[in-house]
Amino acid sequence: MTETRAEIRLPTQELRDDLPFYTRTLGMRLDMIYPADDPQVAVVSGHGLRLRIEKGAPEGPGTLRILTEDPDSFAGGARELTAPNGTRIEIDELNPPLVLPTTEHAFVVRRLADQAPWVIGRAGMMYRDLVPSRLGGAMIASHIRVPDGPVPDMVHFHKVGFQLIFCIHGWVDVLYEDQGGLRRLHAGDCFIQPPQIRHRVVESGGGIEVIEIGVPAEHVTEIDHAMTLPTPDLRPDREWDGQKFVHNVGATGAFHPFRIPGFEARDTTVDAATRGVASVMVARPMTNAFAAQHPWTAHAGDILFTFVMSGHMLLEGEGKAPFRLSPGDAFVVPPGLATRYSEMTEDLQLLEVSLPGNPPTRVVAAP
Repeated sequence: MTETRAEIRLPTQELRDDLPFYTRTLGMRLDMIYPADDPQVAVVSGHGLRLRIEKGAPEGPGTLRILTEDPDSFAGGARELTAPNGTRIEIDELNPPLVLPTTEHAFVVRRLADQAPWVIGRAGMMYRDLVPSRLGGAMIASHIRVPDGPVPDMVHFHKVGFQLIFCIHGWVDVLYEDQGGLRRLHAGDCFIQPPQIRHRVVESGGGIEVIEIGVPAEHVTEIDHAMTLPTPDLRPDREWDGQKFVHNVGATGAFHPFRIPGFEARDTTVDAATRGVASVMVARPMTNAFAAQHPWTAHAGDILFTFVMSGHMLLEGEGKAPFRLSPGDAFVVPPGLATRYSEMTEDLQLLEVSLPGNPPTRVVAAP
């Protein structure tokens, strides 16, 4: 096999000034230098980089970022340095802690009829933003369409606090680390992807559409070039940051009374698997709810997101104009705001995602 290398060229005015900085301060190694009597070029490598430092090179000095697990012990603890040749060095954490922004609460309604744009995202998938404000960066909710057929995906993982994939149409096959072979998600099913679990989307069909919830809104996706899926071990009880993988099959769920009187819901087991980080429910009106007086309620959670999967309803909010909602519509209710679900059709089904899980809810007087 033919050997191939890549180098980044950096300029220098005086090589003898730069070499001690790159080798001693930054801990790189000298791989090549010439000519011997008056060195003009040196090649150093380290930290995944190979640098060609060349006297009189036409490029600008640029910026190097070095990521390390212990930045305080690297280069004397400095976070920014400038090499003698002018190259700026930024030193940062290799695995910085996940920062969850404070939720900027708002009453949000996003209707499919409003023609929110679909944009092309990762692996050719189409994304529709369901919460444009992202609640100040606290969460992202996307309606995603995946072209039928094989998906050009790679083994990857997300640095998140919580992530849900809920299938509303079609089917999709996904491979997950330590979860056996292909997992097929059908309409009504969901996956909880714990933080940093490796996975790869393989194939989809049937006009696949999913709802994806991610916390926080901006999170890193990394490709794992070393791992091959499926992995040899089946470890259903493994945890990632205290969360277990969930593959909930909607057809096997049972309905029980919901937090809103007059509704019933099936629990997707997400609350238990995430230790209360979130709950995911599929709610519908009880058969006797249509003749009953619909109550006003208010919840005491943080994030409460709802997507209309089927049917129609009227959403009323305290001090807000009412919204008639149809399939594909979504809304967010902030804590403490009195709301009421009314004028429901018998086929109404709602996907509700709450963080933390199962928010306390009380019936309140009509505004």
